[in-house]
Amino acid sequence: NSKTQEETDMHVAIDGPSGAGKSTVARRLARELGCVYMDTGAMYRAVGLLAHRLGVDDRDDEALSRMLDAGVEIRAALAPEGQRTLLNGEDVEDQIRTQEIGMAASNVAACPSVRRALVAMQRQAAQGCDVVMDGRDIGTNVLPRAEHKFFLTASPRVRAQRRCDELRARGQAAEFDQILREVQERDEQDMNRKESPLVRAADAVEVRTDDLGIDEVVQVLLALMGRA
Repeated sequence: NSKTQEETDMHVAIDGPSGAGKSTVARRLARELGCVYMDTGAMYRAVGLLAHRLGVDDRDDEALSRMLDAGVEIRAALAPEGQRTLLNGEDVEDQIRTQEIGMAASNVAACPSVRRALVAMQRQAAQGCDVVMDGRDIGTNVLPRAEHKFFLTASPRVRAQRRCDELRARGQAAEFDQILREVQERDEQDMNRKESPLVRAADAVEVRTDDLGIDEVVQVLLALMGRA
């Protein structure tokens, strides 16, 4: 009784730069729709963390390819407090959310071997189910035939402030000017990489989140989907 993707699966692709609110919005939207939520950014962060732990250069495509070939399992687990990311069975959700690992994630994401491996995982995970997936190349590359595509964005200053607030809420040190520089550096790197750069899909609806709260963004997306 398996579903065929073209006929019955609902795929929602949410792309955008770091700090635009993609993950929080996607998680809540999935809950509203009764869909599976997949945070692809967490997968790249997990690879970045593993490279960091093993002393592998996070810009060396060949070394990363060998690391992945040695066997890496990345999956999401649902817990009472939300989704947790498991790396080879270990809960690494807290470790992958640091600013340092965020930059490592951006570095590994520019490497073709990493993108190919994770995109294959993501496509396979989306088969036969309704899914809300967020990242930077979901609508353009991972799920190009998604029924609904959105591109969330906000100014670098707004995104940097959100990132500061998020890190401080976790008890981590955060200095605004440094975070702003890192946000701008990450934008530059994500938009200019050769392999699946961050761009808005031609058929994606852009939603600016500068002046909107999470619940307001979710309502905007539901309205655009005809689900409000």
